[in-house]
Amino acid sequence: MAIIKPFLCIRPAEGKAADIAALPYDVYNRKEAKEVVAKNPDSFLKIDRAETQFEDSVDTYAECVYQKAHDILWDMVDKGDFVREENACYYIYELTMDGRVQTGIVACASIDDYANEVIKKHENTRAEKEADRIHHVDSCNAQTGPIFLAYRANEVIREVVSRTKEGTALYDFVSEDGIRHRVFCISNSEDITKIQNAFAAIGEIYIADGHHRAASAVKVGFMRREKNPSYTGEEEFNYFLSVLFPDEELMIMDYNRVVKDFGEYTKESFFAKVSEIFDVTELAGAKSPQEKGKVTMYMDGKWYELTIKEQDRSDDPVEGLDVSLLQNLLLDPVLGIKDPKTDARIDFVGGIRGLSELERRVAKDCVVAFAMYPTSIQELFAVADANLLMPPKSTWFEPKLRSGLFIHEI
Repeated sequence: MAIIKPFLCIRPAEGKAADIAALPYDVYNRKEAKEVVAKNPDSFLKIDRAETQFEDSVDTYAECVYQKAHDILWDMVDKGDFVREENACYYIYELTMDGRVQTGIVACASIDDYANEVIKKHENTRAEKEADRIHHVDSCNAQTGPIFLAYRANEVIREVVSRTKEGTALYDFVSEDGIRHRVFCISNSEDITKIQNAFAAIGEIYIADGHHRAASAVKVGFMRREKNPSYTGEEEFNYFLSVLFPDEELMIMDYNRVVKDFGEYTKESFFAKVSEIFDVTELAGAKSPQEKGKVTMYMDGKWYELTIKEQDRSDDPVEGLDVSLLQNLLLDPVLGIKDPKTDARIDFVGGIRGLSELERRVAKDCVVAFAMYPTSIQELFAVADANLLMPPKSTWFEPKLRSGLFIHEI
C-alpha cells in the first residue's frame, strides 16, 4: 500500500512560473549554471545552485552557499514571488515534447514506503552525491526538486486527470527548449480521496529518475525523526516531493556509449573481434537500432548494425538488458572496461543529443560509438521488482521535470 498524499504547496505567483522554472540542478556544471542565472535572474537555479551567487573562489559546498539558498528562497516567498496554498491539494503536471504528452500527479510520498521498498529503486546512490542535496534540503527547510516516480496506469486516476485538464490551467508556458508545461490543481475533496485510494491500491511505485534526490530527501526525514523522538509520522519531513507518471505515457530514450581508444587492439583487429561476437551488417548511413537485441556502431566514418546472437541473450532482468550485453560481451572482455562508472575511457551520451553527437565525439576524442536501443519502462519495472540494479547509464528520461514549480516545506 503506497501512501501518496496531497500537500500544502508553495508555488510561483501568477505570471512568475515561466521565469522561475528551471531544469534540475545536476544537468549543469558551475559555469553553465552561472550563465543561466546571469541571463535569467529569476531562475530557480539560483536557489538549487546557490554558488552562482558567489565568486568562483568560494567552494560549491561551503556553508555560506547553503545559507544563501535558504535566504533567497524565503526572501522570494516573503516578497510574493511565490504563494502558499491554504489547503492540501494534488497537482497535475503536464509536459508536451514533440507532440507527445505525459501527465503526472504532483504529491508527497512516504519516507517509510521508500525505506520498506514499496517505492522501488533500480540504481545505487553515492554518499558524496547525496551529501550535497541532504545539506540543501535541510538548510532550505524545503524540498525543491521533485522526484520522478512511475506507476502502472490506473483508470480511476486517468479519469480524474482527464476531467481536471478540461478546466483552466494554473500555468501554461513553453520553456526555451520547446517543452510545453501546464499545471492544474486538484482541490476537490472527492477527487483527492479517489486519487489517494487509487495509489494505495496500486501498491508498487518506482523511481524513474532522481535516485540521489530521493535518497537525500528521505535521509533528511530520518535525521529529523532522530531530533524529534516524539514525532507522530504526520510531520511534513516524513514525506518527499514527487511527480508520479503512468507507465503508458513514459518514454525512455537511448543512453549511448563512446569509447576513447581500442586498448590493445588496432582498428582492424577490434573490428574483427566485433565480427566474431555479433552478426555485423554495414549500414548506408547513421541509424539507431530499431529493436531490442541490436546495437548500431560508428567507427572509421561508417555505421554498422550489430545483432546480438541468440545464444548470448538472457531472460534475466539485468543480464538480458542490451546495455548489459554490450558491456559483458564487448566492453569488458575485449576493451577491458570493467567498471563503466569509473573508467575514464568510456563516456555516455543521452539520446536527446542524437546520432550526430556520436559522430562528433568520434571525430573529436573517441574511436568508436555505440547507439543503444532504449531500455523499456517494463524492463525497468522488472529489474526493480526483482530487487536488482540497472547497469550505470541505462535510462535517459525526457522531458526533464522543472524545479521551482512546486515546493514542499518540511
